[in-house]
Amino acid sequence: MDTRFKLRFIANKKGQLLREALQEWRISKRALTAIKFDGGLLTVNGVERNVRHVLDIGDCVEVTFPPEERSDGLAIENGDLTIVYEDDAILVLDKPAHQSTIPSREHPTNSIANVVCGYFQQQGLASTAHIVTRLDRDTSGLLCIAKHAHIHHLTGLAQRHGQISRQYEAIVHGHVVQDVQSIVAPIGRKETSIIEREVRQDGQYAHTDVTVLKRFYFNNEPMTHIKLRLHTGRTHQIRVHMSYLGYPLIGDELYGGNRQYIGRQALHCVSLDMEHPLTNQTLKFSSLLTEDMQRLLNESSA
Repeated sequence: MDTRFKLRFIANKKGQLLREALQEWRISKRALTAIKFDGGLLTVNGVERNVRHVLDIGDCVEVTFPPEERSDGLAIENGDLTIVYEDDAILVLDKPAHQSTIPSREHPTNSIANVVCGYFQQQGLASTAHIVTRLDRDTSGLLCIAKHAHIHHLTGLAQRHGQISRQYEAIVHGHVVQDVQSIVAPIGRKETSIIEREVRQDGQYAHTDVTVLKRFYFNNEPMTHIKLRLHTGRTHQIRVHMSYLGYPLIGDELYGGNRQYIGRQALHCVSLDMEHPLTNQTLKFSSLLTEDMQRLLNESSA
């Protein structure tokens, strides 16, 4: 059984080169190179053609992408996945805290990517895990995975054009003064650390919107429940920006919080909105806060 990923298009311009049509259909040059050399196929009305073929209106073009290979460092593992949505193109998951999105030297096994590869193998899918929206190991909530390199290419274009929207909820130390604010502060790697980031003038542009949901006390300590919207996706962006404001996340020891009340940073991706990369249908997903964050809110006092 041929499990290679395939897409069909109908030509709508007379005399157009297949190469030009594929460009309009957002097939990348990298994908075309892989199709040519790594086991893909281009057909027009069922006949194999090259990119110099001249199309006629109504021609049926089928693009067969080559099978994908996992990187050597990505082992196949079996494990649990909380699937929120799935089709032939994307997979949306609800990630628990304390699970890495991709394997690392410190946590080489049981990552979302490892388990997704195992899940794809069970499905007989000739693909690997392409992470569209990544979450830190101790951040919970929604994340999106593309099932194929071409879908990853399309979602990357969507992200660059601000067409994938994520909202988070967090609990931070202190009472945030402003009800609504935008943090625009560049983020870069801290010179003394390979992990830690900081706001710095030579960093990458980073923009976070913050809305206060509730100010409260937990064991007489002031805390604030906030909602955040990311306009950019820098590493540790929310954690760095909130620490920069003087309100580090509860449980985030790396950026000034403490773990007295929760065993990880209190951060959860509650919503993910996007257009489907193939159908352009609007997709909206949501996720409830995890029990550890709910406990802080439920046991709080005004």
